[in-house]
Amino acid sequence: MRLAGGAAVTANGLTGRLYSSNATPGAGRPAYVLLHGIGVSHRYLARLHVELAKSAAVHSFDLPGFGGTPRPGRRVTVGEYAAFVAAVLADRGVESCIVVGHSMGAQFAVELALQAPELVARAVLMGPVVDPARRSAAWHALALTRDALFSEPPTANAVVFTDYFRTGMRWYLTELPEMMGYPLDARIRGVAQPVLVIRGGTDPIARRPWCELLAAQAPEGAFAEVHGRGHVVQETAAEDVARIILSWAGTAAEGSAAAGGSTA
Repeated sequence: MRLAGGAAVTANGLTGRLYSSNATPGAGRPAYVLLHGIGVSHRYLARLHVELAKSAAVHSFDLPGFGGTPRPGRRVTVGEYAAFVAAVLADRGVESCIVVGHSMGAQFAVELALQAPELVARAVLMGPVVDPARRSAAWHALALTRDALFSEPPTANAVVFTDYFRTGMRWYLTELPEMMGYPLDARIRGVAQPVLVIRGGTDPIARRPWCELLAAQAPEGAFAEVHGRGHVVQETAAEDVARIILSWAGTAAEGSAAAGGSTA
């Protein structure tokens, strides 16, 4: 699925693309900002974008180098991607947001929360990487293959692998060391905002012990799981994921980070 009306956005010498939906029912509430992972684009977040846009303003990115956007002439760090997002949102007048990142996007989300605590009200990490007990590119490649073969429907695989093709192996491998080296488990300890960690119940990449550890490491963390779904849980169970996020966000706004555990 591809969202309509994307606009090129430039900040800090980098160019990406932004897709925005402004929903009247969510006026006055924090906007949702959706950040994709390595190799992909907004397309595998589009279903979640549509669900969240029913009650709030939502902004989805194609980050620089991904989704057909211009490839930077050098490797871009996790911190630089977060700074790019912060600059674009500031230019668009976004003053408060709930940042939602998937896979490597969870790293961008955490870094954004650390860099701009006045901007990020809460953070959602879906299928986060990288588990320090599995810090091997070869292991991740095998886990990704296993996920594609046994946990994802053909439609989700089509979205993901089409985006991989558009990104190209060169840029994927350029950014891979950034993903593998980012210490998410350490960085999350500094996030003062409420954090929700979500995984699909059959996700072989973001395993349950790792996700529960992340939620425990966050000063105000919570964990939720969608049964029977793989790594791309926001594509295959968008309604369930949106319901979990919206319920948790409302609870967190009242001063509690309880997520309710899981959903079928």
